[in-house]
Amino acid sequence: MQNDTSLAGKVVLITGAARRLGEVIARTLHTHGMNLILHYRSSKQEAHKLQQELNAVREDSVILIQADLLHTAKLNSVVQKAEDVWGRLDILINNASSFFPTPIGTVNEDQWNDLIGTNLKAPFFLSQAAARALHNTRGCIINIVDIHAERPLKTYAVYSMAKAGLVMLTKAMARELGPNVRVNAVAPGVILWPERGIDEVTKQRIISRTALKRQGNPKDVARAVLFLIRDADYTSGEVIRIDGGRALND
Repeated sequence: MQNDTSLAGKVVLITGAARRLGEVIARTLHTHGMNLILHYRSSKQEAHKLQQELNAVREDSVILIQADLLHTAKLNSVVQKAEDVWGRLDILINNASSFFPTPIGTVNEDQWNDLIGTNLKAPFFLSQAAARALHNTRGCIINIVDIHAERPLKTYAVYSMAKAGLVMLTKAMARELGPNVRVNAVAPGVILWPERGIDEVTKQRIISRTALKRQGNPKDVARAVLFLIRDADYTSGEVIRIDGGRALND
C-alpha cells in the first residue's frame, strides 16, 4: 500500500462535483492532497461555496468548470482546461448523472437523450478526450455506476440501461487504454435517497433487502474511489459494489 503522500499534487477532474456524492468524493480526495477540477452544470452556488472552503484549507488547490455535458462538442475543452491549469491530469471521475423515472409507454426522446447523454455518452467522450493526458501520467478513470446496471429498477428503464452501458464502457475502456490507464467503476446501492423523495415505508423495505440491514454513507463510496486511485495498481475493468450486500437478495 502506498503512503498518502503519493497522492499529493495529483490532479483529478470530477464531474457533478458540487453536491451529494460528488461533493463527498471531492472532499475526500482533497484531504489526501489532490488538486481538484470540479465540474458543475447548474449548481453554481454550491460549487463556489465548496471551492472557497477547500481553497481556504489549501490555497489554489481547487478550480471550477461549468459545462452542460450534453453538449458533446464542448467536452474536449473541459478536459483541456483541466490539463492547462496544472499541466497534467491523473484521474477522471465520471460522477455526473441524471436520474428520473421513465415508465415504458411514456418515454420521449428528450428523456432518452438526457439519461443516455449524461450517464453514458458524456463519460465516453470525456474519457476519450482525457485518454492522452491520462496515458502520460499513467492515470485512471473511475465511473460511478449503479447496482441497477445489473438489476433494472422498475419504471427506470432508460436510466438502468444507461448505467449498464457505463459498466460495459468501463470494461471496454480498460482493454482499449491499458496498460498505462486503469479504468474501474464503483456501484453504489442504498447510499443517498432520490431528491424527489421517497416514503419511509419504501425506504425501510429497500434497507431490509441489504445483508447489513442499514443505509450506507457517501463516505463509503468515496473510500472505494480512493482505494481505486491509491491502492489498486493491478485492478482494471472491475466494478466494486458498495451496496451493503443488497445484490445477494435481488
